[in-house]
Amino acid sequence: MSNPIINTIPLSQPSQTQWEKNISPGEAHATFANQLKDAVAGVNKAQILSNEKTKALARGDINDLHDVMISSQKASITMKTTVEMQSKVVEAYKEIMRMQV
Repeated sequence: MSNPIINTIPLSQPSQTQWEKNISPGEAHATFANQLKDAVAGVNKAQILSNEKTKALARGDINDLHDVMISSQKASITMKTTVEMQSKVVEAYKEIMRMQV
C-alpha cells in the first residue's frame, strides 16, 4: 500500500516547458484544489482502512497483528503529516498577511 500524501507530490521537478505553459489563475486554483482533495481523501482512506483492520482483529476475523499495526502506523503518519502541512500553510498565510505592501 502506498502513502497517499507522497503519491500526490510529484517526485521530479517539472520540465521547463511545463513552467512556460500559460495557466490561468482559475485553472491553477482548480488543479490545486483537486490535488488537495485527493490528498485528504487518501488520508481518510488510510484512516478507514486502519479502523477496519483494527475492528477485524478485535472480532477475530484476522490474526495478523503486524499488518494491523503497520496499517495503524501508516494512518497515524499520514495524519500527522497532513496536520503539520496544514499548520505550515496557516503559518505562511499569517506571515503573508502581516507583510506591508
